[in-house]
Amino acid sequence: MTDTAADPTPRILVDADACPVKEEIYKVAWRRNVAVVLVSNARFRIPDHPLITRHIVSDAFDAADDWIAEQAGPRSVVITADILLADRCLKAGAIVIGNNGKPFTTSSIGGAIATRAIMADLRAGMDGLSGGPAPFAKADRSRFLQALDEALVRLG
Repeated sequence: MTDTAADPTPRILVDADACPVKEEIYKVAWRRNVAVVLVSNARFRIPDHPLITRHIVSDAFDAADDWIAEQAGPRSVVITADILLADRCLKAGAIVIGNNGKPFTTSSIGGAIATRAIMADLRAGMDGLSGGPAPFAKADRSRFLQALDEALVRLG
């Protein structure tokens, strides 16, 4: 696999450390014959398949995000729940999908960043009390599968 964002081959870049939809990514990638790079700062099991590779980064702050953002480009689909990483990848021309199947777009990312900042302020004012994100549901998996398939169709 070429190590540049200009590679004409579509690929899926995954912010993998806390990604709950790895199995779904593998299934769609195998069906569409698209390479997947799982980026993390820790080793974990991946399928023994020529389309699936792992890239381990250091445990430095944002090392995985930095690597993904550098690799993202117009022929990439990036899977992440990280709003700031999504923004960087959108600016590089990538298609970005959240783990819950909701796409990040150039028209929605500004609002997502603003909401993130507001929520951080609210959590700071609650002395650490937080309800956290909603539980991951079957509908999220279904929406994710559909969104990833549609993104790969768009890349052709």
